[in-house]
Amino acid sequence: MNRRQFTERTAMAAAFVSASAVPGFSSMITPAAPVLKKGIMWGSNGVGKSIMEKFRSAKAAGFDGIEAMSHLDRNEVLKAMAATGLPVPSVCGELHWKYLLSDPDPGVRQNGVEALKVSLEDAKAYGADTVLLVPGRVTETVAYNDCWNRSVEEIRKVLPLAEKLNVCIAIENVWNGFLLSPMEAAYYVDQFESPYVKFYFDCGNILAYGYPEQWIRILGDRIAKIHIKEYSRKLADKQGRSAGFGVKLREGDVNWSAVMDAIESIGYTGWTTIEQPGGDTPEGLKDLCDRLSLIQQS
Repeated sequence: MNRRQFTERTAMAAAFVSASAVPGFSSMITPAAPVLKKGIMWGSNGVGKSIMEKFRSAKAAGFDGIEAMSHLDRNEVLKAMAATGLPVPSVCGELHWKYLLSDPDPGVRQNGVEALKVSLEDAKAYGADTVLLVPGRVTETVAYNDCWNRSVEEIRKVLPLAEKLNVCIAIENVWNGFLLSPMEAAYYVDQFESPYVKFYFDCGNILAYGYPEQWIRILGDRIAKIHIKEYSRKLADKQGRSAGFGVKLREGDVNWSAVMDAIESIGYTGWTTIEQPGGDTPEGLKDLCDRLSLIQQS
């Protein structure tokens, strides 16, 4: 920078400082849009078999972090984090579907409690602040009220550990026949009266029975993390409900512009993490990251 450029820039800075002291000046400045980080879920990264390979491929694709599964080799995860500089912002429970907290068998529920404890300890070790949990499933033999009461009882047992470790338990909306409206989901979280129970919102899962932008606005600051996933109602109508996931990001029926408006409206500035097919090659991973960038700009 030459002397003339330095003088010009100094004058501009001085003018800005002077103007900012004028009453009402700050209201004339348009606030910047929230900065959202780009994550990739462990299972959506199919590049590489080892933990280190998964971290390196996620970094090469342009992601800011990776959501790890629980029950991995902690030392290997920590090595990969150090080698790549990629953080782990959240941990997804590996065993919550196997040991549902709504199961009629107390032994199964106890296994679920122990698995959740490991997930919380993994998260603490990695510096993550959130653990994703599927709390239960309504079936022909598990009534809705039993799913509610059992899962609440078991989560309460683990809350002291979550508070001690400073890690949040975040309930995800999935196709489990449970928490089918945003008001109900909000009440489920609120009943714990704890900042360590929140919601992990999945934009794609909800499209089978709702609209993500509505859920986001209603759940508000109960949302700890967000999964980015696409879904096609048209494909689901033709080929079955699960077939709706067989579409690329930004090519389905999620109204991403409305979703991003809703995210901004609640002041969310955290992670948007992809849980989406297509990341089985380096090119596919890069494409997912690029599509996520475009969604964030919607």
